[in-house]
Amino acid sequence: MRVDVVSIFPGYLDALDLSLVGKARRDGVLDLRVHDLRDWTTDRHRTVDDTPFGGGAGMVMRPDVWGRALDDVLGEGGSGRTVLVLPTPSGERLTQRSVEDLATADRLVIACGRYEGIDARVADHYAGAEAPEVREISLGDYVLNGGEVAALVVVEAVARLLPGVVGNPESLVEESHGTGSKGGLLEYPVYTKPAEWAGRPVPDVLLSGHHGKVARWRRDQALERTVRRRPDLIEALEPAELDRGDRAVLARHGWFLPAEGAPVRVRVRPGRSGDADALAELAAATFPLACPPELGEADIAAFVAENLGAARFASYLTDARYRVQVAETSGGLVGYTLVVLPSTAEEPPDAEDVAALVPDRPAAELSKCYVLPAFQGSGVAGALLEAVRREVAAIDVEGRPVAVLWLGTNAANRRARAGYGKHGYTTVGPRRFQVGEQPMEDVVMALGLTAEPGDNRR
Repeated sequence: MRVDVVSIFPGYLDALDLSLVGKARRDGVLDLRVHDLRDWTTDRHRTVDDTPFGGGAGMVMRPDVWGRALDDVLGEGGSGRTVLVLPTPSGERLTQRSVEDLATADRLVIACGRYEGIDARVADHYAGAEAPEVREISLGDYVLNGGEVAALVVVEAVARLLPGVVGNPESLVEESHGTGSKGGLLEYPVYTKPAEWAGRPVPDVLLSGHHGKVARWRRDQALERTVRRRPDLIEALEPAELDRGDRAVLARHGWFLPAEGAPVRVRVRPGRSGDADALAELAAATFPLACPPELGEADIAAFVAENLGAARFASYLTDARYRVQVAETSGGLVGYTLVVLPSTAEEPPDAEDVAALVPDRPAAELSKCYVLPAFQGSGVAGALLEAVRREVAAIDVEGRPVAVLWLGTNAANRRARAGYGKHGYTTVGPRRFQVGEQPMEDVVMALGLTAEPGDNRR
């Protein structure tokens, strides 16, 4: 690859003679040439700038000087893809993906602006031509004195992707923003000798010699570091490249994969009074999906209207006998739970058959647990169930901790039963009830709640 850099401070680029880039130049892998813009001036003062039209502070670099320079430099190139790179705070953000693209070019020409920048007609002029391809790039949301620092960054970032520049190509895959099939993450933490320093040992897994466990640990650490520091990168991950272990790590940090699309941040929190309308809408969309086929639409609609309307949810959210947890994305609610607490410590469940199946007291009922279809199987329901378990385990009724949390789920809904079982609920027997004129049968499942020493109760 050939790279030409044009600047009024060519000495600024001397650092490119050092390290791997300098070696690549000496080995002929990278043909790097630095040009002094003032060589294309025509006055004795070698002027490259002038005052801005329309007034304002600072000076603007002249288009005629830049035009002569770029015409000559671009004219020296051969065939192939040529990209004219214009560093500017108003350009596109430079990312690893854009660096990878630039590395596929045959030639880069980098024009380093100064002062208030290069006259805008320069970019427009070359963008309107058949060649070169013009890319205005920015290192980030800040302003530098000139484009030389950006030129150093672009050259180093691109050069290290060229074959033969980096000694171990695998390091390109594993590093932050790497180019591998599971790239796009920040790099995992790295360690070397001594095995213990300042009272801090190296993680045991790295000393185990078990390559599979080391690889899993590193992947987990990369995911966790990216979640904490660059959640925007999590949103850009390809779902097909996330295995079960990846999804479990993301779920622990509140990121879940819907049926379609990239990971989504989901926050599980207690319901608030202002959630009533959204909860009613969510319930109307999810409750019918869990009903058995023999239950008619009229009966379902009547049940929803009576028990799951906005007015009822407003009551649930303000009544101490109920606890609501919601799962929320930036786009709104995607799941919820409703728990019914007993009024007294010895109050049994309303239904006699359930009371016989669930003898422990106090007994609370997990009345509702629903998520939108797009998030079924994503782990959101599990996050809700865990939030419910923690909340109810911290509740006292008449000075006694809640002993058991029970629920009823349709006997034919094997997926729901398996999901509850995964979270510690065990089947204790059947429950019969009516919805409208239709007799129904549920499976009753129960979860024992044991208090840990030091638990905070309310």
